[in-house]
Amino acid sequence: MTSYKPIFTRLAMLLLLLAGPLANAQGDQEINALARLDELLSGITTMTADVDQLIVESDGGVLEESSIRMKLKRPDGFYWETLEPFPELIVTDGRFLWNYQPDLEQVVVENWDASRSELAAQLLSGNTANLTDEYRLSQRANEAPEISEFVLVPLEPDNVYRQIILTFNGRQLDMIYVDNNNGQKTVWQFGNIVLNKPLADQEFVFEPSGDVEVIENTYVQ
Repeated sequence: MTSYKPIFTRLAMLLLLLAGPLANAQGDQEINALARLDELLSGITTMTADVDQLIVESDGGVLEESSIRMKLKRPDGFYWETLEPFPELIVTDGRFLWNYQPDLEQVVVENWDASRSELAAQLLSGNTANLTDEYRLSQRANEAPEISEFVLVPLEPDNVYRQIILTFNGRQLDMIYVDNNNGQKTVWQFGNIVLNKPLADQEFVFEPSGDVEVIENTYVQ
């Protein structure tokens, strides 16, 4: 079974990061791109969506195609349930992270450790002021006026990403494309998006039931 935890962590951080206020930019083109992206993302407090995930290896082979249900609640809540082909749930409330694998009837509970996660410290503290200190942001021209594409390119060569592309159809997030420095590529296609519908905090807490084995890897913070 493929582990989606690193992918989940990167997407959770990216979406929660971009759902908050963005940084000041340098240069007219970057300022305009940032203003437009901020306009599209401003006001998001919650988001639910169906996600089609495609992971492609560096040699072009398809590693995995998955159907996913996601929920997001600023500032800390993220829910990522893989429905097919291998059921799995990863969910965090910003304090703990639960990884539930129904086939194994077990859940692993860990602390949500910002210090070990890329950009997570900024994300969980609500500090997103250095986004354009780490990435060059541009808006790509598109023939279709309803399509907006934004490209994030890391400024440092040792970043895990080569580039990230966010695509909007009108005002709706349509797709995120991530090109990693190791050659692996991931595409998330979003559908059935619902914004700012109230979501209870309890939706981001996993409560085991029945014969589910609980593996505690937590520590006192």
